[in-house]
Amino acid sequence: MKALSPDALARYRTDGFYFPIRVLSTEEALGYRARLEAVERAHGRPLGGLLRQKSHLLFTWLDALIRHPCILDAVEDVLGPDLLCWGSSFFIKEARDPAFVSWHQDSTYWGLSEPDVLTTWVALSESTIESGAMRMVPGTHHEQVAHRDTFAADNLLSRGQEIAVEVDEARGIDVVLRPGEMSLHHVRMFHGSPPNRSADRRIGYAIRYIPTHVRQVAGPRDSAALVRGVDAYHHFDHEEAPVADLDPAARARHAAIMQRQGELLYRGTTAERFR
Repeated sequence: MKALSPDALARYRTDGFYFPIRVLSTEEALGYRARLEAVERAHGRPLGGLLRQKSHLLFTWLDALIRHPCILDAVEDVLGPDLLCWGSSFFIKEARDPAFVSWHQDSTYWGLSEPDVLTTWVALSESTIESGAMRMVPGTHHEQVAHRDTFAADNLLSRGQEIAVEVDEARGIDVVLRPGEMSLHHVRMFHGSPPNRSADRRIGYAIRYIPTHVRQVAGPRDSAALVRGVDAYHHFDHEEAPVADLDPAARARHAAIMQRQGELLYRGTTAERFR
């Protein structure tokens, strides 16, 4: 074990999630938030659309975050030493905003060959019950269930997807995190989050990791960033890190990658882009 105790790993295996894990100091986490908000001020609006997806391909400081040793040590304890970052997303809820995340399983539309997929959710602000912290239902990660698409306006998910079977919300656990703490959750975990009723933004950065033996089976050849170990399988094209924030070459690569990923995540619908 590099980061997780045997008890912590056992809890992850049983429940499908584990938290909190301190990976950044409070000051470091607030520094990441400051960088994000500096970008938003420069653009005159909150970060939105495709810029929230795979943002590590656009910003050097997020490329550093997906490779942070404290994060990768915990991921390695679960998935092993050879790791790809398949994706990342900002989940930002503005103060007193109706945005929410419906109950869902991440695995529903990702098209990956097996459920050896782990999300780390890094808090860059307080994530409290009032601000709309994630909720997870222990032990719901053992099978894939049916979903329906809603494309609801205030849903932060790409398709507004929601679980189409009954969810026992009374068993839900609130994943309360301080800035610099993270949670881990399995790709089939039942999870969601309510709106932010607080006076501050709730900012989290979700990073999706896979071991190198996992394949994409539902669409065109996929891409990912090798972040630890070696890739003996070559199922994914390796993504390049940005040389500077919003570098034109990085933006062009990101646009092409997001076009391919959009075709994957929106297969079977007439939708054309991420929300």
